[in-house]
Amino acid sequence: MKVIFIKDLKNQGKKGEIKEVKDGYAKNFLIKQGYAVQKTTESTKILDKQKKQENENDIKARKEAETLKQKLEKETFKFKVKTGEHDKVFGSVSIKQVKEEIDKKYKIDKNQIKMDGPLSTIGFHNIKINLYKDINATVKIELTK
Repeated sequence: MKVIFIKDLKNQGKKGEIKEVKDGYAKNFLIKQGYAVQKTTESTKILDKQKKQENENDIKARKEAETLKQKLEKETFKFKVKTGEHDKVFGSVSIKQVKEEIDKKYKIDKNQIKMDGPLSTIGFHNIKINLYKDINATVKIELTK
């Protein structure tokens, strides 16, 4: 029996994939548990419609990420930090603080920010922000006295 997977199932199939499986396995497990539906002309049309919609959503999200990337890369986010002798910074600037500063103008998620560690030296720093699957923005952060 040919089935169309509607959910990912480890080592069996991914969402949208069409596979030939044994009748009993399809009826008693895949279809019953909601992992797949039997392949018919109607289910194939629904699958094609869903793929088209997902593709349109992907294109829209890519455009939004590209636009946001261009805006973010033009800006420099500044942080005033307390310093001691020889411009040694007291404390550091964390991912949370960077997110809060960026959130004043743009909406991003904390998990999108990629930093090696807290920023603890005066000057300019570049950090990466993962905006979409393969779209990353490099943002300038400046620490000043």
